[in-house]
Amino acid sequence: MNTSSLFPRLKCAVVLIIFTVLGLGPVPITSVVGLFVVIFRPQWFKNLVDRIYGDK
Repeated sequence: MNTSSLFPRLKCAVVLIIFTVLGLGPVPITSVVGLFVVIFRPQWFKNLVDRIYGDK
């Protein structure tokens, strides 16, 4: 695994774990963020995907 993509992968994993813990409450946060990404296609998400899979 390339070390340049290791930090974004770990960062995503930590954020998803936090979302999972927060999602145990009445509002499903992970689904809301996923829906936001699908509808609005923000630039930060494309940049994140490029950093994660840039070494392929």
